[in-house]
Amino acid sequence: MKIYIGADHNGFEFKRLITERLKAAGHEVIDEGGVSVNPEDDFPQFAGKVVTRLLNDEDKEAKGILICGSGQGMCMAANRFKGIRASLCWNLDEARSARNDDNSNVLCLSSKYTSFDDASAIITTWINTPFAAAPRFIRRLKELDELG
Repeated sequence: MKIYIGADHNGFEFKRLITERLKAAGHEVIDEGGVSVNPEDDFPQFAGKVVTRLLNDEDKEAKGILICGSGQGMCMAANRFKGIRASLCWNLDEARSARNDDNSNVLCLSSKYTSFDDASAIITTWINTPFAAAPRFIRRLKELDELG
């Protein structure tokens, strides 16, 4: 699977470790920054890079992962883009639900409040859970796309 990844300074080390783990599992990982720990960087720039690349990718199975301190900022920034369904996941049940019910295409993670081992398990669950495509889920996604 192709995965675009981005992080601000708070998520930089997590991003490095997650990228290594994803590549070892056979995924194609495209790093959209940051390229170094810069306490002056801002999460919206990295969210914008990841989701823009994702939305323009011909591979409709591609996904994105965004990491910042709380995960909230990345999630808010990503969800400003039509066609992005970013979910902030703190546990395996959320990751499973985000994919199964909501067809999440961007996973947001907290580097401050989630351990690396938990984040790795969340990512694995999120990647491996298919969208159920139940009629009610499809209807709700259509309603989201019509919001504005």
